[in-house]
Amino acid sequence: MVLFICLAFPSTGFARGGSGHVVIDGETGRILSGVNEDSRLPIASLTKIWTALVAIENSALDEEVVISAKAATAEGSSIYLQAGETVTVETLLYGLMLRSGNDAATALAEHVGGSVEGFVRLMNDRAVVAGLTKTVFMNPSGLHHDEHLSSARDTAEMLRIALQNKKFEKIASTVLFRADTTNGMLWENKHRLVRESSGPVSDTEEDDERPVSSLKTSTGSAYAGKTGYTKVAGRTLATAFQKDGQTCIVVTLNESNDWQVHRSLANGVWQDYNLEIVVKKGKYKVNDKFSIRLEEPIQLQLNKEEKSKVRQVLHISRKRKEAVLSIFLGEERIYAKRVSVESVDRK
Repeated sequence: MVLFICLAFPSTGFARGGSGHVVIDGETGRILSGVNEDSRLPIASLTKIWTALVAIENSALDEEVVISAKAATAEGSSIYLQAGETVTVETLLYGLMLRSGNDAATALAEHVGGSVEGFVRLMNDRAVVAGLTKTVFMNPSGLHHDEHLSSARDTAEMLRIALQNKKFEKIASTVLFRADTTNGMLWENKHRLVRESSGPVSDTEEDDERPVSSLKTSTGSAYAGKTGYTKVAGRTLATAFQKDGQTCIVVTLNESNDWQVHRSLANGVWQDYNLEIVVKKGKYKVNDKFSIRLEEPIQLQLNKEEKSKVRQVLHISRKRKEAVLSIFLGEERIYAKRVSVESVDRK
């Protein structure tokens, strides 16, 4: 008789599944580099980028929210809201983005969507409009759910879209905020690279306790972003960088060395890409009757090899009232802009 013994090993706490990362142009959304950028993976609290944007688009910052018992006792990271206290939407957004409060996410969802479930529907509807084809939300905080998934590319696009909203940009780039909650805490942004870009950095309650001085020096500034972590997702991170007019967004999913990786990937963009004028501003004759006008030049981040492959294609409507100027790299369209159509005689 052969005896088979099955041993049950304790959970290690490590993330399950794969990993992925992407770097996109912060202006156009074009992918500059990536690995498994379209793989559907858990994104943890990077979810809150979309939670914040949907809340901003569907409420006013000065609206008051009465904190429910459900919100006050939300599972996971917390800004220690108390049931029954009244807090503004603005304060909840800072608690959401700077300290990743799941209680803030729940309170915003209940206020804006009428319920957590109603708000999640708003999140998914907005994701469809934004073309986030790899993304499904099941909650506003990023707590693990088998169907709550996105991709590195979609998550980077979430941050790119959200940063076009000035209210979101201000909140996501803030380092310190004094809360007007009952406990009146001073909140410091958990995103280490954003804090570092603002000057001296103090320690926060993070699982990575390496001093900032041990990180590779960056030649550009991290100006906004979001951190995330669950045992299933691992460490997730989204960062927007800028340098001399260039911008890029880096997202890593399930990357244990994310601070270093983000710096390295951003530095690679500054090293390999330059901001090039591909079409100067001005008036361009199309034929004997029509011309187009650009009020501002079109500038794109291109590397040396791409500069020689750029071509412009103009599409004009049959009624000659609208036109779209597209920029292609080979057969790939990387940028499109509506332009004014005028008569040739117009000065």
